[in-house]
Amino acid sequence: GLRTKEEHVKNYLKDLSDTEAAMEPFKEHKRDLRKSYIEEGYLTKDEIWAAVKAYRMVKGEKNMEALIEAYDQVKKMIL
Repeated sequence: GLRTKEEHVKNYLKDLSDTEAAMEPFKEHKRDLRKSYIEEGYLTKDEIWAAVKAYRMVKGEKNMEALIEAYDQVKKMIL
């Protein structure tokens, strides 16, 4: 039969809730990974931020100028 909007909303929210619950361990792992790199002294928060920013740009194929700027920031930190 046809479902009502209310039933669709209820089903959507249940699926969303289940999906977010399933994602939580991965989010926690991401936080732990960042924390451990900082605690071990491998990278600073700024270095991680710059690297992630560059990664997101490459992955999303965002504008090249911003990518080059982020790359230059990382390069200065490393060299």
